[in-house]
Parts: sequence; C-alpha cells; structure tokens
Amino acid sequence: MKVLMINGSRREKMCTYTALKIIADTLAEEGIESEIVFTGARAVNGEMNDLVKELAEKAKDADGLIVGSPVYYASPSGEVLALMDRLMAAAGPDLINKPGAAVCSARRAGTTASIDVLNKYFQFNRMPVVSSMYWNMVHGNTPEDVMKDEEGVQIMQMLGRNMAWLLKSIEAGRKAGIGAPGLENRSCTDSIGN
Repeated sequence: MKVLMINGSRREKMCTYTALKIIADTLAEEGIESEIVFTGARAVNGEMNDLVKELAEKAKDADGLIVGSPVYYASPSGEVLALMDRLMAAAGPDLINKPGAAVCSARRAGTTASIDVLNKYFQFNRMPVVSSMYWNMVHGNTPEDVMKDEEGVQIMQMLGRNMAWLLKSIEAGRKAGIGAPGLENRSCTDSIGN
C-alpha cells in the first residue's frame, strides 16, 4: 500500500514538509509506503499541465492521498488550490473511495479554515476523510519550531496511524468480499430549484 503526499508549500523543506515527514515516518512504521511530492510554484509558473499529469499518474497507484499546505491569508496556498482544482478534475475518478487527509502548517492562525477548504476536495470526490485526535495542523515558523509543537507532532503521528488503519481495513474488506459502494447517476439541482 502507498500514500501519495503533496507538499503544497512554496518552500520545499520547511514546516509543511516537516509535518508530512512525521506522517511518512509513522506510515513506514505501519508498513505503508509513501511519497512526498513537492509542487512548489509549478502550479502557477506554466508547469500546471505537466504537474497535474504527473500527479494523476501517481494517484492511480496510490491507496490514499494527503495534501499539505502552509496557511497564507487564512487559506491554503494559491498554488495548492489551483492544483487541487485541476487535479481533482483530472484524477477524481481514480481517487474515489481512497482515503484523503488535509494537513496545514501555520505560524499561528488560519489552519482550521484552510483544512476545511482542502477537505471539501475529498468530500466532493467520495473520498473518506482521515482525521487525527484534533485538527490536522502543526504550528511554527521553522521546522525546528514544528518539532517543538508536541501536540502537533502527536497529531501527525496519529493521522499516520489512522490512515494506515483505514487502508488496512479497506484491504481486509476487499479480501472478505466487501466492495466499495457503486457509482450512481448524479442528480444535480441548481439553486433556484430547477
């Protein structure tokens, strides 16, 4: 089993990466592979199509998805939002019923609003949302600060364990003949009731 992780920060090895690395280490302890893909500014500097194609291919083979973002202006980074809009359009069918989780890092505030925004991508695409024991966030201005956030570190570890447990449970269900819910024709109602 494998979890694809997207580091949606503009800086590769900073706080968002640190949170994802804690999760990756916990997944490894549980026997689950992971890959952290740094997207940087590729989503906004003319490489969006290549980036989406690369991640969509990886999503096909992944059993779960974790999207990490720093908080900018009380929201996920513009880069990760642009990427998720395009990625879910391209890879959404390959992510249905695969667990997803959002992770945010901030110096102080804006994390819960950012997690809410990212979780909607999973909910819209029929992906079970993986939680921890509190909101999936870490705090700090440097990786060293993040590692001092004892609660945040523990939250990332529990998120990794919960992701591993859910992936193993899905696999056990498959082996026992329990399939995922089937797709239905989607009913759409606009806001004026037509």
